[in-house]
Amino acid sequence: MKRLLFVAGVTALVASLLLGSAETPGHRHDARAGVARPRALPDGSPPGIHKIRHVIVIMQENRSFDSYFGTYPGADGIPMRNGVPTVCSPDPKTHVCVKPFHDTADRNAGGPHDPIDAIRDINGGKMNGFQAQARRGRFLACHGGQGVDTPACSLAPKEPDVMGYHDWHEIPNYWAYARHFVLQDHMFESVNSWSLPAHLSLVSGWSARCSRHGDPMSCTSTLRAPFGATGGGKKLDYPWTDLTYLLHRYHVSWRYYVANGSQPDCADGAMACPAVPQSARTPGIWNPLPRFDTVRQDHQLGDIAPLRDFYRAARQGRLPAVAWITPSQAVSEHPPALVSAGQTYVTSLINAVMRGPDWKSTAIFLAWDDWGGFYDHVRPPRVDGLGYGLRVPALVISPYAKRGYIDHQVLSFDAYLKFIEDDFLHGRRIDPRTDGRPDSRPDVRENAKILGNLSRDFNFSQRPRPPLLLPLHPPFS
Repeated sequence: MKRLLFVAGVTALVASLLLGSAETPGHRHDARAGVARPRALPDGSPPGIHKIRHVIVIMQENRSFDSYFGTYPGADGIPMRNGVPTVCSPDPKTHVCVKPFHDTADRNAGGPHDPIDAIRDINGGKMNGFQAQARRGRFLACHGGQGVDTPACSLAPKEPDVMGYHDWHEIPNYWAYARHFVLQDHMFESVNSWSLPAHLSLVSGWSARCSRHGDPMSCTSTLRAPFGATGGGKKLDYPWTDLTYLLHRYHVSWRYYVANGSQPDCADGAMACPAVPQSARTPGIWNPLPRFDTVRQDHQLGDIAPLRDFYRAARQGRLPAVAWITPSQAVSEHPPALVSAGQTYVTSLINAVMRGPDWKSTAIFLAWDDWGGFYDHVRPPRVDGLGYGLRVPALVISPYAKRGYIDHQVLSFDAYLKFIEDDFLHGRRIDPRTDGRPDSRPDVRENAKILGNLSRDFNFSQRPRPPLLLPLHPPFS
């Protein structure tokens, strides 16, 4: 894995930090806002939401909120007194309770991140199991005969770094987006688990295992692999309902963009494993939609596209109404990938949108799919048997996003589904009682009482804000 070369750009970076289309098929015309006490539209959605004609979900890998924004001013960050952390995590090897520390390294190791690791990291709400799990995870991954020769073992720091945090020195562009747009400091992974459950939830509001091929009524909630159903020589499938079913039904365009390269995570939430190829045509833990029955039955496999198609669509002003973007390992920020490489990649995506004609009607939701074993001090709220998981960084970037706003609402990736459904589907939900396609999901996650509403992150009566183009290679301190 090659380190990216960085160009000088201190002056441009400092300046950027200090500065303060055609109708989409299936989308209604913009609603007028600007009244003193705006009322909900007839379909229940907030006034002005339909000014957003393009929703783009950019999902990165394996960072906790505290590991990226734990020292961001005004956010619910690492507990400190006089600049010194008041929290720590015991190390079973050194018998030292390790406090959060500023980590200037571009390459991290992180920790294991399957359901049992989440439980042990949380430790009954004490939020102090991270150091011990990192020790255990590295030993199993790198000395247990499973991943000794993988980059995650050979390139990563030798000592646990899960208590480390980055700030504007290492991730200046991410902090610049927070200063200019919206930072969400209570975004939790939808499920208390690793990447595959997170991505199943991201597109369907559920993570399940099904006992019969093609039978959505045979599915039950789960956080562990294997998922879906096999039998009779048939390939693995996900028969329950996903969001693309409703989007297709109501003529709303969508794409799921996949970067070519290696899959960003291990197939079991471990810290290290051999590389697995990834492309738009290879179903996987970061590309689950090809295995959903609805996608095949609706003849929409072609809407799972290579990443180069996204850049072309952004340049030509032909972005779909709904888009998800998934990275390859090298730019995912999943250890041992470089933090700087991920930031450069994400900046290139956002710059492409901002330079294109669709910027004025776009909302970008940027988040990280799970905590990756890194420390966070906030205990996840109880929702149901699946989650929520640990807190992750999340940002809203849009010409209508509030400037420098910190959203303290309790959120999960279900809020993305809710916003898309409110914006494009008149508030319809993935709900077997109403969506015309029954499955056996136990609840409708978008309707959870604890879940906040992303529309509060926008001011639809403001003049659309201009792009904030940032350097692809800011200096890494």
